[in-house]
Amino acid sequence: MNITEVQKLIDWLIDGGRSATSPSRFMAECCERMVAAGLPLWRVGVFVRTLHPEIYGRSFIWKPGAEVEVGAVEYKILDSPDFHSSPLYIVFQQGLEVRARADDRQSNRFPIVDELRAEGITDYIALPLFFTDGSVHASSWTTKQPGGFTDEQMAALHGLITPLSRVIEIINWRRMAASLLDTYVGNRAGERILGGQIRRGHTETMNAAIWLSDLRGFTSLSDRVPAETVVDVLNNYFDCQVAAIRNHGGEVLKYMGDGLLAVFPIDEYVGDEQQVCSNVLEAAHESRASVADLQYPIGDAVERFRFGVALHVGRILYGNIGGGNRLDFTCIGPAVNLAARLEKIASQLGRTVVASEGFAGICRGGWSDLGEFPVAGFSKAARVYGLVDEKSAA
Repeated sequence: MNITEVQKLIDWLIDGGRSATSPSRFMAECCERMVAAGLPLWRVGVFVRTLHPEIYGRSFIWKPGAEVEVGAVEYKILDSPDFHSSPLYIVFQQGLEVRARADDRQSNRFPIVDELRAEGITDYIALPLFFTDGSVHASSWTTKQPGGFTDEQMAALHGLITPLSRVIEIINWRRMAASLLDTYVGNRAGERILGGQIRRGHTETMNAAIWLSDLRGFTSLSDRVPAETVVDVLNNYFDCQVAAIRNHGGEVLKYMGDGLLAVFPIDEYVGDEQQVCSNVLEAAHESRASVADLQYPIGDAVERFRFGVALHVGRILYGNIGGGNRLDFTCIGPAVNLAARLEKIASQLGRTVVASEGFAGICRGGWSDLGEFPVAGFSKAARVYGLVDEKSAA
């Protein structure tokens, strides 16, 4: 072992590994420095749990001369027999170190050892990564060196694991913060918040297409079925829209009971409002088809659902609004208000998709003029358009 290089590596970790510009680059540079210090590493894995509604944890796998493989593991791994028979399970559950030499027959209780032995690996060690909040994460280290890791190499690895854990924890918290913001306020809003836009009144104007939708008959549904069923129905119903919205460049800003507010920024597309509005309309078509196909068994009946969505385009104020230290990152403005009024008109007309004159004028074709309607709070009546291929259900 090169003690000087080991100390340089420890100093680099204490300094935060700042020369690495990304988690993958940090993993690669750290392992390369370890090899330069005399650790004969072959395959290194780091496994961290995260706060995410769908993902249990993330993995980072390094091998010499290859790109770091980044993966995500869903919660179903907790029920997987392979996970329960893995050394990592012991690390996560008990916070214990697990070592498995290829020539140690007791190691055969771990199926992964057979796989590693076939690759020529002679030694495997799983080490816990203890975070300051008390949580336990995991790492795995392998070598092809004859006889496995020496005592000196193991001592060096144990000496590196604590400063390594601190840096990994910082990286994980940053990723977790971004993931939580993405989950609860949306990607663009999350990026702005992490970028420092956290003061009340910190807003900006943005030209955007606006989507405001509502589930028909929600009040009646809530009155006649258990609350748990209502939540499940809403989740299935929102699934019919969110994927289409995100796949076509939109961002969901808010859920309001059975209502959904989303925006499709136009300024970010160099003013190509026609393309953005076409994307919005395509998302509306997809959502309409998905909701129409949605079936939910309630009692002895199978419930079918209808919804309405209003599409508009205009300038909005986008940013932090609220009271005291409780803020909401949302959008407001006359354009949002008009979209909300149009959605109510869609309900009155029994229409699924309606658009303002401004939206229909940009995204031409396929619209029928439904007439002018008085709009609460606005001095002028609004001309409303509906899809030609849709008949009123009123």
